[in-house]
Amino acid sequence: MIETGLKDKVVVVTGAAAGIGRATAERFVAEGCKVAAWDVNEAPESAGVFQKVNVADASEVEAAVAEVVDRWGSIFVLVNNAGIVRDSQLVKYKNGEVVSQMTDEAWEAVIGVNLRGVFNCTRAVAPHLIAGGGGAVLNASSVACLNGNFGQTNYVATKAGVIGMTKTWARELGKFGIRVNAVAPGFIKTEILGAMPDKILDAMVGHTPMGRIGDTADIAEAYLWLASDAANFVTGTTLSVDGGLVIGT
Repeated sequence: MIETGLKDKVVVVTGAAAGIGRATAERFVAEGCKVAAWDVNEAPESAGVFQKVNVADASEVEAAVAEVVDRWGSIFVLVNNAGIVRDSQLVKYKNGEVVSQMTDEAWEAVIGVNLRGVFNCTRAVAPHLIAGGGGAVLNASSVACLNGNFGQTNYVATKAGVIGMTKTWARELGKFGIRVNAVAPGFIKTEILGAMPDKILDAMVGHTPMGRIGDTADIAEAYLWLASDAANFVTGTTLSVDGGLVIGT
């Protein structure tokens, strides 16, 4: 068994109520970590100590960070997993006229959670990582931002922005012993995929060299490894966990 060096470390996981976030929080709990599970929906006890937090609201984030530090005295890992989708085409054109556009509301909602939320959480947690002598910030990107994705201007913009912030923060925070990395999942078995028709899911599998849809545990293990001592010289990188999807397309 690989020694991760994470036992008793304090970990914050955003978007921890379901899907990848829940699996990640539960994996860190299983590793013996003290986990603060943040979400706007209640997270299960297996995911750690739940805190209701809207990551798009800087004041809520600051209050939640203060609560974590008051409870456990420090923070060692931040997993910026929270994310939403509000899909639509930039401009839908039919029969010679515009029939719909991506709305300001759809744009702002996704930017608020997926991009500003990552900024809010990292800005609030970074001083505590510095004070503690180091740690890890792990950000959720997506393979969608590497090739674009139909109907996801807002989502792809945020996930590309996350990669840019990851590289910038790796440069800025490395001198404090803080590693900053991103994970870019491919198609993963979550509630969103569960609602898709089998025909679409089969097409996804057909584009994936590994021949399957990913599991939330696949992403959780990637986050755990990046946070662990085993990855102590890895920073500023984006790890695609996609079964080869990017090369498969």
